[in-house]
Amino acid sequence: MATGDPEPPAGVVSETAAGARLVFVPSRVRAVGFALGSSVLVPLWIAAPLLLAFLVVAVLTDSGVVWFLVRVVAGLAVLAVVGLVLASMWMVATTTVRWIEFRPRENPTQAVIARFMRSENVAVADLERVVIVERFRLGQRKSIKVVLHRGPGWEIDCEPAFHAPLSLVDTQVLLDWLAGRLGSARTAVEYRKVTDRNFSRPAEWWTQSDLAALWRVPVGAVDELAERHGVRRYAYTPRAAPAYTLTVYDPGRAYEVAEELRGKRTRNPEPGSTEAAPDA
Repeated sequence: MATGDPEPPAGVVSETAAGARLVFVPSRVRAVGFALGSSVLVPLWIAAPLLLAFLVVAVLTDSGVVWFLVRVVAGLAVLAVVGLVLASMWMVATTTVRWIEFRPRENPTQAVIARFMRSENVAVADLERVVIVERFRLGQRKSIKVVLHRGPGWEIDCEPAFHAPLSLVDTQVLLDWLAGRLGSARTAVEYRKVTDRNFSRPAEWWTQSDLAALWRVPVGAVDELAERHGVRRYAYTPRAAPAYTLTVYDPGRAYEVAEELRGKRTRNPEPGSTEAAPDA
């Protein structure tokens, strides 16, 4: 393709002598360090309260049984750390895609998929489609990945490393860039938006006050609006206040209703409102 094709921001695409490289993991050292840190901290964070409690009791009582339990808990924590470190290193080495390089730079015919330990060459013409999957939670993008498809049973997920530039790239720019690279091979470049609707109930569900502030309506109007728009509700008795019942609402649908109400207000502002309709 022509060099005038749109390009993602610096750090997302790098030009090499062989072609154009879409980078998912800018630094192998940083990616390995993050995996190692997570593997060490997670089991220690879980075991630390129990280990500390046994240690305090052992010091106060000087009981041989308690000291034995302290050693058992510490040993299990060490085993968990070793197991998670080995598992995470294996996962990083075998499944993580560092970059995809399209060769040659113009009208590419090969896609080189580089992992930590090996690389794989795939003919661009063999790719059925490339899908950009964007995951949202309450309107905020939580993740983005590029999925390569080459027939049944062959699918590769390419996800950016923690805080990699690709995790912040504009989706449309990435779509245009990939379409420019793969258009000559007639490989479909698609977009799929995934909305996370899993919220633990009742901890992450919203109260009437939350919805009133979100929807910009009086608290008394929340129930009627929720019923009209199909927002699920859940009534329960809080342990801290067993004398009354609290009703909470599904945040996923509540957020969608907020977007709908905002759109209606923008198109039809109330008299005296500062909100104006968008330009045609």
